[in-house]
Amino acid sequence: MLPYECGQEQHEHRIPEISRQGGKSVNGRYPFLVSIPHGGTAIPPELRGLVNLTRKEIVFNSDPHTRRIYGFDDRVEAMVDFDVSRIFVDTNRAPYDYPPRTQDGVVKVITQDGTPVFKRGQTPGRELIGTLLQNYYHPFHKQLAEALDTRAIEIAFDCHSMLPRSPPVRMDAGRPRPLFCLSNRGDRNGRPKGAGGLVTCPPEWLQALTRSFQAEFDGEGRVAMNDPFRGGFISVAHYRRRRIPWVQVEINRGLYETEGREADEARLVELRRRIFSALTGFWDEVSG
Repeated sequence: MLPYECGQEQHEHRIPEISRQGGKSVNGRYPFLVSIPHGGTAIPPELRGLVNLTRKEIVFNSDPHTRRIYGFDDRVEAMVDFDVSRIFVDTNRAPYDYPPRTQDGVVKVITQDGTPVFKRGQTPGRELIGTLLQNYYHPFHKQLAEALDTRAIEIAFDCHSMLPRSPPVRMDAGRPRPLFCLSNRGDRNGRPKGAGGLVTCPPEWLQALTRSFQAEFDGEGRVAMNDPFRGGFISVAHYRRRRIPWVQVEINRGLYETEGREADEARLVELRRRIFSALTGFWDEVSG
């Protein structure tokens, strides 16, 4: 068992006690941990010569520009990001979900449009996957755990981007996606799915966060809860370990990408400002 995992159990859903008065911590930063696990586009050297994808395909199948969009730097208590593309090491998947068990696990076999990731006969085996986990996956999760253990964190955000429409490999292929998806593993109101079900953030907090995003982006599109994503391994594993609330945040790439998949720098800066405004507006409300 990994140090940031723990077993299944029943969950009480209560509003956490906030340890400081007002929105910011004593150092003037907001008490947020920001995780950006899919912003990197690097190929691990262990995989050189095995990869079937072009540079453009690797970037497209990562979360391009999320480091710019969510790069709040010293305005938050802690930030952790990741250099390697999610295609090769996906830190938002369980470490035991790897091929041939799954095609969309910690190491991908196909891309979002069904293109093989590796050359014929070159899909990594268990030993190479173990090396990737040791060299990249576990150090990322260790950084998250250390931030939660040593910094004044009151809530964590796992930050991603999503395609404007569901990709071909998904069951809901072609379905339009909302402007933002905010996830806590609950239902579409942020409440537990079933008695004793897990939510990584209190429903009242997720609802307040949704209202804050909707106010900031009023008239531009829908802000959804747990649709189309309910949250991944990062938020669940680290919530279970420390009981500090986690929310997975997904931004629609249609907000900043052109048809040619380029992004305007000024637009990225504007989105970073507005998203931070939505996060801090939410926090100022719930921390009162």
